[in-house]
Amino acid sequence: MDEQLWFAMTIFFQDYLIIDCPGQIELYSHIPVMRTLVDALQQSGYRVCAVFMVDSQFILDSCKFISGSLMCLSAMIRLEIPHINVLTKLDVIKKSHRLKDIESFLDLEVHELVDRLDNETNNRYHKLNRAIGQLLEDYSLVGYIPLDISDQESISFLLAQIDNSIQYGEDVEPQDPNDQYFEEDEDADDGAFDNYNN
Repeated sequence: MDEQLWFAMTIFFQDYLIIDCPGQIELYSHIPVMRTLVDALQQSGYRVCAVFMVDSQFILDSCKFISGSLMCLSAMIRLEIPHINVLTKLDVIKKSHRLKDIESFLDLEVHELVDRLDNETNNRYHKLNRAIGQLLEDYSLVGYIPLDISDQESISFLLAQIDNSIQYGEDVEPQDPNDQYFEEDEDADDGAFDNYNN
């Protein structure tokens, strides 16, 4: 691993690091570079989660939705770490009044998706459509979290999902708010005792 990157990671070991990776799917599906990086991070004690961003404008029809889902599945299987798929740019979709199209895909069963795909493709591809649908159903891993950057609740929900997947903050000792009160009270008592002795 690059020495500068390694040095930076040791400096920020206690912090929450976000590494923005290139978007080329080959890096996740064909070349082991991302898996090597993930393994190095885990061996260094980091808890790692992949957040796979898919442009919601890209999946507004069945063919593109299947394509995006297969890309997600490929990355999930290759990396073998907690994985969150995010549909981005929902704020743009809202402006174009196509939010219902996205919602229909989020609640869609695989067999319904295959039926839609059959209606959009030539008969000779129907067997392939069923095989792809079966693949997605067998793994049953691909789901999406919609993200609207103009909505604070949407951002908070996504962050909570990421925190949960890496158990962020779970090793921090819980603090009782009363502890601070009693510590301050003891300090005050000690000061009063010192004044009495003087």
